[in-house]
Amino acid sequence: MATKHEQILHYIDELPVGEKISVRQIAKALSVSEGTAYRAIKDAENKGYVSTIERVGTIRIERKKKENFEKLTYAEVVNIVDGQVLGGRAGLHKTLNKFVIGAMKLEAMMRYTGAGNLLIVGNRTNAHELALKAGAAVLITGGFDTEEEVKRIADELELPVISTSYDTFTVATMINRAIYDQLIKKEIVLVEDVLTPINQTISLQTTDTIEDYLKHNRETSHSRFPVVDQHMKVQGMVTSKDIMGHKTDTPIEKVMTKNPMTVGGKTSVASSSHMMVWEGIELLPVVDQSHKLEGIISRQDVLKALQVIQRQPQVGETIDDTVTNQLVLANGKTKNEAMYRCEVTPQMTNHIGSISYGVFTTIVTEAANRVLRMYKKGDLVVENMTIYFLKPVQIESMLDIFPRVLDVGRKFGKVDVEVFNGGILVGKAMMMCQLTER
Repeated sequence: MATKHEQILHYIDELPVGEKISVRQIAKALSVSEGTAYRAIKDAENKGYVSTIERVGTIRIERKKKENFEKLTYAEVVNIVDGQVLGGRAGLHKTLNKFVIGAMKLEAMMRYTGAGNLLIVGNRTNAHELALKAGAAVLITGGFDTEEEVKRIADELELPVISTSYDTFTVATMINRAIYDQLIKKEIVLVEDVLTPINQTISLQTTDTIEDYLKHNRETSHSRFPVVDQHMKVQGMVTSKDIMGHKTDTPIEKVMTKNPMTVGGKTSVASSSHMMVWEGIELLPVVDQSHKLEGIISRQDVLKALQVIQRQPQVGETIDDTVTNQLVLANGKTKNEAMYRCEVTPQMTNHIGSISYGVFTTIVTEAANRVLRMYKKGDLVVENMTIYFLKPVQIESMLDIFPRVLDVGRKFGKVDVEVFNGGILVGKAMMMCQLTER
């Protein structure tokens, strides 16, 4: 039986795109409290198929596909630019494919403006009207209004006309930033992107016996299965080791490992890899918020996904990418002589113009990562780091970084890192890292 929360989410998911949603309406339609309805709407918003806009309300929007991340809906644009919707509310759920900045003559502007576009322009009402007729939505900058006729056309064509108090340059920057942030997110592969879904997952019931386990084992050649109760909630995991020495009529409940480690669909693959390596687990059940089984993820799935990430073209660049791109190997004929160089750029400093603590941490981690890769292929996860000395370092200083491997085993590495500026020691750190093999 689905919980009230799940019933509401299913109800919202079934609504047509563009439909308005309210707490009161859902509470009434499904006979639940307004608090329960509110929590479910917020959850749907986090999952990306509902958007709340000031002075408009909450609407059902298109759920994004992973590969369609660089597209925004008009509803998201309203939220990004703190906009006010003047007309065409019914089209807020639509997706825009590009934005055009209207800083040219009218005819030239219309040559660039087509269906599914967003024209960013000031108080030029003739441009607003022509853009709508060409199938584009309009974003008016500088806090200006538009004519009633334009609003009427917007309502009729279901294309939003949005007003924002920001200027054109700021608005374009804000929208670009939002798309850029999403491109960075796109590279973070989540468990839900690579899991084996529930309809392809074989699970055992707590009431099943070892005989049932052996049957599934013969059919699939798999030796690990999640164990669920009658509500599909994960209760345990059973492996070939668990059943050894027991009779075939023994209930699974008696031999399974109870309260197994699980992950959610929104967990990153890198985090799952860390769990699997650290705990020596081959298979993890994937569960929803109610702990119901949604699928499984194996160590092979994780390793395959991590290899794919390595081959992805670089799109959005994070601060970490900016810092690590500055780090170059200055000399390193042997593993114990590796020295890296890094220039302190303005982006890498704090408010007083000295290297920021976070950037120093990234430099130290990357240097340790690179020197450990000379010993072992794979990635590292920092288990523990102690920065026990750090002096202010100015903009445009050149840092020399000396990572020294003190100890390295099959699954861990211990690295001491010293950082010099002009021959003077400015930082010292010690790291314990866990190594994940590829």
